[in-house]
Amino acid sequence: MSGHSKWATIKRKKASADARRGQAFTRLAKEITIAAREGPDPDANFRLRLAVDKARAENMPKENIERAIRRGAGLDKDAAALEEVMYEGYGPHGIAFLVSVVTDNRNRSLADIRRAFNRAGGSMGAAGSVAWQFEQKSYFSLETEGRDHDTLFDIAVESGADDVVFSDNMVEIYAEPSDFQIIREGLQLRGLKIDTAELTMVPKTTVSLDEKQAFQNMTLISSLEEIDDVQDVYSNLDITDELMAKYEEQE
Repeated sequence: MSGHSKWATIKRKKASADARRGQAFTRLAKEITIAAREGPDPDANFRLRLAVDKARAENMPKENIERAIRRGAGLDKDAAALEEVMYEGYGPHGIAFLVSVVTDNRNRSLADIRRAFNRAGGSMGAAGSVAWQFEQKSYFSLETEGRDHDTLFDIAVESGADDVVFSDNMVEIYAEPSDFQIIREGLQLRGLKIDTAELTMVPKTTVSLDEKQAFQNMTLISSLEEIDDVQDVYSNLDITDELMAKYEEQE
């Protein structure tokens, strides 16, 4: 699983505050709006609480959060226009992709995503052609901050983790979706600062490519993430620390 969400974590950390923040807030607002359809109370709506926590972690203004909740609760007329879609496809050299979208125009989103795949030498896939290769997981990432790996591993497992992956100064923790809150509280009670806490799609197996082939797929990930309607991009590409460092150098 190593590298699955590391890409997103590193990209968030290196993103320009001004250039990326507006786009990030737009995506977060959409996520909150969709979640609020299941109920406007974060205490009673786990998905909404997760979306609001993510928005707060990104320092999204309180009024923006409240406005998005009102939209989702049906108090604003434009909320009904948004819909969730999961597109599937293959990048160069057979890498599997899932692209999560929230949009008010499905045709526009599909055209933009198909264009990105085609330019990269990939192709869109039919529904179900890729999704079977992924499973939903609770995901947490945090900096090791000089802590002993064995200690962190024990804390994660005692909190309910299924898998713990160390890389550089970061640890990634995976678990079943139903264990999300238990693990988050367990990590927090032990004084650990969580950088990322989310439900995500994780590939059942990853694929390693040579540097040139991997970069082609990483460029496709970046292109898809730049599309306004795209919320998340998941792939089964194994992005190693070395690949990530080299890719950052060329950007």
